[in-house]
Amino acid sequence: MQTNLNTQGQAGPAPAAAVAANVANGTPSELFTTLLVAQIRNQNPLEPTDPSEFVGQLTQLSQMEALQKLVAHGNASASMLESLQLTALGAQVGSRIAVRSGGVAVGAERIEGRVMLESGAARVTLVLQSPGGPEHRIELGTHGAGEVAFAIEPGRVPPGAYAMRVETDGGDAPQIDVFGELRSVKVSPNGGVALDVGGLGAVPASQITGFNGRKSEQSS
Repeated sequence: MQTNLNTQGQAGPAPAAAVAANVANGTPSELFTTLLVAQIRNQNPLEPTDPSEFVGQLTQLSQMEALQKLVAHGNASASMLESLQLTALGAQVGSRIAVRSGGVAVGAERIEGRVMLESGAARVTLVLQSPGGPEHRIELGTHGAGEVAFAIEPGRVPPGAYAMRVETDGGDAPQIDVFGELRSVKVSPNGGVALDVGGLGAVPASQITGFNGRKSEQSS
């Protein structure tokens, strides 16, 4: 049976036995201390370990613990920001918001939105395309660079889900924002936040481009 000698040349417990006897769900520092003591006690007295190796191991442990604390702090900050985001979005239920979108659900209500032109265009056209159906084109006229408002009136386009795009005589493909009422804020099982917006349905929170207040606030 193999035995290990301690610094006095006496038989001592094996490192694994020492660890099992002294560490039970301890912190990394406690585990390192136990392993360090076991290593010192069981080193060969004729070939002792270089002390600089112990210093290097201790430095690595300190770096690891600092990194663990940094990660834990980052996770706590992310959780706090998510809670604040949910609180802020929940307070906006009933408000009119702007959502960046490439599609729209046409029903019996008027839909309003805006097109963001990077440069002026002599002809701006909003194009609605239903799956397998015909295109519906809404001419928006001539505009300079900036925001161009549009509206889809009830009855002008048959009800249904449409993909949206904007065509200009310059060949640009401007972004489209649709205005709708924020009906609810939902948290999915995987932690994502989804919004139910009138005229759009479920959209991710990242697509919000503006908050326009409630209708009563706008008219006052």
